[in-house]
Amino acid sequence: MTEREKMLAGELYDCGDAELMRRWHEAKDLAREYNNLASADLEGRERVLARLLGSRGAHSWITAPFYVDYGENIHLGDHCEINMNCTFLDCNRIEIGDHALIAPNVQIYTAFHPTNAADRFGESSGEGFAFCKTLTAPVVIGKNVWIGGGAMILPGVTIGDNVVIGAGSVVTHSIPSNTVAFGNPCCVVRANR
Repeated sequence: MTEREKMLAGELYDCGDAELMRRWHEAKDLAREYNNLASADLEGRERVLARLLGSRGAHSWITAPFYVDYGENIHLGDHCEINMNCTFLDCNRIEIGDHALIAPNVQIYTAFHPTNAADRFGESSGEGFAFCKTLTAPVVIGKNVWIGGGAMILPGVTIGDNVVIGAGSVVTHSIPSNTVAFGNPCCVVRANR
């Protein structure tokens, strides 16, 4: 099994693997290109996003700056809006449903590390930078979801359809459909009618 296959399967993997590092650097270069385009350069934006993202539905919008790990593991539905300064660490799949609104400064993480330091770093050859060992879990965001500014979505979380996540929330566990949730940790506060 390759390190990429381990990564996407949620198994412990080496993020310093040559294949992963090639795509990581490519994604960083594409994101930098995207972030430096003129705001009105719609053709350039389309060209870069086609190479950066795994898939994207019709009429979706990403305001620069936008930051990713690999990009190719991000899948957007139709009519999504991702506002400025969002960071998506897509070491596993990030799926965002139709008509999602992602406010500025939202962070979506799919990667995490073992809590035991020996498991994180293991033995080092002493050559170059010793990347820590990493695990992943996908993040799924349903349709008609609004995620408020500065929210943080942690690995393995599923957010159902028609959900509002309050600004600044830290979403540590899945949130059911048709609810409003906020806080740290994020908790459901009421039904969303």
